[in-house]
Amino acid sequence: MKRCGWVGEDPIYIAYHDTEWGVPEYDSRALWEKLILDGFQAGLSWITILKKRDNFRRAFAGFDPNAIAGWGEPEIERLLADPGIIRHRGKIAATIGNAQAWQRIEAAQGFDRFLWDYVGGAPLQNRWATLAEVPAFTPLSEQISKDLKKAGFRFCGPTIVYAFMQAVGMVNDHVVTCPRHADLAQPG
Repeated sequence: MKRCGWVGEDPIYIAYHDTEWGVPEYDSRALWEKLILDGFQAGLSWITILKKRDNFRRAFAGFDPNAIAGWGEPEIERLLADPGIIRHRGKIAATIGNAQAWQRIEAAQGFDRFLWDYVGGAPLQNRWATLAEVPAFTPLSEQISKDLKKAGFRFCGPTIVYAFMQAVGMVNDHVVTCPRHADLAQPG
């Protein structure tokens, strides 16, 4: 199998690439979790987040935004003392605010619909021959970032949003030589 070049030999990366990255995700809570994790990844490698993902899930109440939305300084202090996660006050505080923003969007239209409406409900099918062709961000990720920020989200710049869009299958950015590209290009 000729996977996308970013995968390398790490079994965690291989499993993530082969079973999760680029697979369309339509669950509102799961979408929120992935956006939060992409925000925590800013400035770090994605493998760092993958290796700590179970710790994040434990520390952040299974990424239940309804639970997290009510958190305050005691929870921030608890999380800052947790060596199993990325201990960044700004990102932790943003997660609480992002949970509150998620609640507003979820109540108004559903966070899943809010996001998937940008791509007409189906993944955009790119046909990149090499990793060098894959953009870091696009005009669409810039627009989604702007709209998320307007809704109250933080740590959701255009590059973070594009990485998120790739991860949750809003865009199929597997290179065309990767078997997953064809798998994910199939309707349904």
